[in-house]
Amino acid sequence: MTQLLAAKKGEITPEMSKVAEAERVDVETLRERIASGTVVIPANRNHKNLVPSGIGEGLRTKINANIGTSTEFPELDKDLEKLKVCLEAKADAVMDLSTGGDLRAIRRAVLLNSPIPVGTVPIYQASVEAKVKRGSIIAMTPDDLFAVIEEQASDGVDFITIHCGVTIETIERLKRQGRITDIVSRGGSFLTGWMLHHDQENPLYEQYDRLLEIALKYDVTLSLGDGLRPGCLSDATDRAQVQELLILGELVQRAWGKGVQVMVEGPGHVPFDQIAVNVKLQKKLANGAPFYVLGPLVTDVAPGYDHITAAIGGTAAAVAGADFLCYVTPAEHLGLPDLQDVREGIIASRIAAHAADIVKNVPGARDWDNQMARARKALDWDQQIELAIDPARARLSREQRNPGSQDTCTMCGEFCAMKVVAEYLGEERYKC
Repeated sequence: MTQLLAAKKGEITPEMSKVAEAERVDVETLRERIASGTVVIPANRNHKNLVPSGIGEGLRTKINANIGTSTEFPELDKDLEKLKVCLEAKADAVMDLSTGGDLRAIRRAVLLNSPIPVGTVPIYQASVEAKVKRGSIIAMTPDDLFAVIEEQASDGVDFITIHCGVTIETIERLKRQGRITDIVSRGGSFLTGWMLHHDQENPLYEQYDRLLEIALKYDVTLSLGDGLRPGCLSDATDRAQVQELLILGELVQRAWGKGVQVMVEGPGHVPFDQIAVNVKLQKKLANGAPFYVLGPLVTDVAPGYDHITAAIGGTAAAVAGADFLCYVTPAEHLGLPDLQDVREGIIASRIAAHAADIVKNVPGARDWDNQMARARKALDWDQQIELAIDPARARLSREQRNPGSQDTCTMCGEFCAMKVVAEYLGEERYKC
């Protein structure tokens, strides 16, 4: 039985109880939100070491980190090092997007070592295997694709990105629309090439019930991918993107009807003033299903700093109602991220998410900031470092810039505002 079916029957699962406790929310309220589809708990029954996490209405905004090999860097050990960084930096989920090396072994190793939910994009493996076995991505068959989906679900993958909304209709609309960057989603491009070559409908759309049966069997959460997400600001919120979203909204309801958990993915590159509109449109068309966004990136001109452009957009999206932020690293648009890129991407996205959670009145969000404020007032440096979103970075910066055991910092020294106020206006009055 899936989390959704259990919730609809009025049952509270162990996963619901753990998520409710972690989120400081009433478990019955959580159950009702899962039953309505506005919260998901990606928890494949075969992922044995999983610590469940909830995504959706009223919960802390979650962060996903993408890792994975490439044909140029196919080593499993390096991927596991990135997973370790993801756990240390407190990502809430991780996606294995590997395209190089032994894809099965890599995925299974990630699952074995990951206590957080693991996601994949099955068409990557199906496309790579088709190229290896038959010489071309377009030689992939629908049965090949569904066999990979079944295999990954059986292994214990908790959520899968499936590009069901890339249909013949949406591709034709894209052609008529015209774009600068056309299609930037790898999964979307693979499917588009396959459909145009074979002059056939997307098998993930045409055989959607087959997909739902697999998801139902293992309680895999479907993440309905945005294969036509905009790859630059000028392509944002165009007819092709919206057409795909209309289809995804319909597929959400079909998934709910089968008892399958589902969320919807969103853009992408979006001008700041269009972010809230995109989120509200998704929430309306998908009846409140959790929204998973990449960034969004608010400018196209910051390669090397796209973790910052994504953090700016991520806060705006989460304030408007997005539930799940996919991190963007400084290496976005430039190359495969290294360990430091992964860490910086996660921290930037966590900052963005937390800033939004304060506005959304997520339980405990403002308390964290108040604790930091009190520690700063008291010049309690150890407590400030402990409370920092990245304690290791805060500790290193403090030690490098403040030799010795100073009670102030080298920015203000003896002119520290906190000390001046405490000394001249009364220590007791301002004690926290």
